[in-house]
Amino acid sequence: MNIKNRIDKILEQVLLALMIFLVVDVLWQVLARYLSKLMVNRFEIQIPTVLYSFTDELAGFLLIWVALLGAAYATGKKQHLAIDLLSSRLSLKGKIILNKFISFLILFFATAVLLFGGTWLVYTRFYLGQVSSAMEIPIGVVYLIVPLSGLLISYYTIFDFVSASKNF
Repeated sequence: MNIKNRIDKILEQVLLALMIFLVVDVLWQVLARYLSKLMVNRFEIQIPTVLYSFTDELAGFLLIWVALLGAAYATGKKQHLAIDLLSSRLSLKGKIILNKFISFLILFFATAVLLFGGTWLVYTRFYLGQVSSAMEIPIGVVYLIVPLSGLLISYYTIFDFVSASKNF
């Protein structure tokens, strides 16, 4: 099993765990709010909001992680969104050149924006000491996924570029 397949398996497991955690979090949020309202209306018992006040923020953070890791996973599986209107009209040589150009653009974006920009974002959030309002965790921890996904997308793009170059 090569490195790419190991990374794919790890990403699958992490994405599965994050999705399960996200669903449980949202279900807990809905259930707790419903029960809280029911208890107040029927029995005039106030349920502490501490039991569910963090769930909205956690759902947002988990959604960020799922989206960015999912984008990296889709890049690795070559299942990302593509418009093939132009490539369907090109010759084989034209398709190869177009695919290399697209790979270069993806690599540039992933490296410049996600990897370097994301690293700067994480650094500044830790430097400024920003914490989330409900969960009180450092925001830099939440944004660590940005450079990580940039690194993964860059790796997958370089891997595909090298693999395509070997085949031709």
